[in-house]
Amino acid sequence: MEDQQAREEQQVEESGEDRLAALAAERDEAVDRWKRTAADFDNFRKRALRERQELITLANERLVKDLLPILDDLERALEAAVQHQEAQLEEGVRLTHRALAALLEQNGVKEIDTSASFDPHVHEALLTQPSEAEEGSVIDVVQKGYTLGDRVVRPARVVVAAAPPESDG
Repeated sequence: MEDQQAREEQQVEESGEDRLAALAAERDEAVDRWKRTAADFDNFRKRALRERQELITLANERLVKDLLPILDDLERALEAAVQHQEAQLEEGVRLTHRALAALLEQNGVKEIDTSASFDPHVHEALLTQPSEAEEGSVIDVVQKGYTLGDRVVRPARVVVAAAPPESDG
């Protein structure tokens, strides 16, 4: 009788341990799911912030594209005013040009550097011209290019140096 009672107590004890182990496993699984959900939410939050920043940049890009022709017109007017010696007109246009250029710069617009060699990511080659300059270098800028942040809004339109013509001598 005592033997049977000891066996029953042992079975109850083993079933309690099994139940405790099952509850611990269930708890561990719930904690794991919670950690995964927290990580997924954090990734979502970061992605939403990044997408919002990209949307703002794209919205600004449209405005900048519309403003760039104005900047070009002002530069042409400045060149014409210098030729006609009209100091007051020149000064007014110069102030307008400076203000617009400063506004664009404050909003992240930067002029593309054309002093180095040709870079197809930021330059648009309109022609190649034989030159004594190093082959592939930019020798003339037809139209300035601009970036907004890391994006090219308008590539710089340039003339690229080609190898000088070989003389038949």
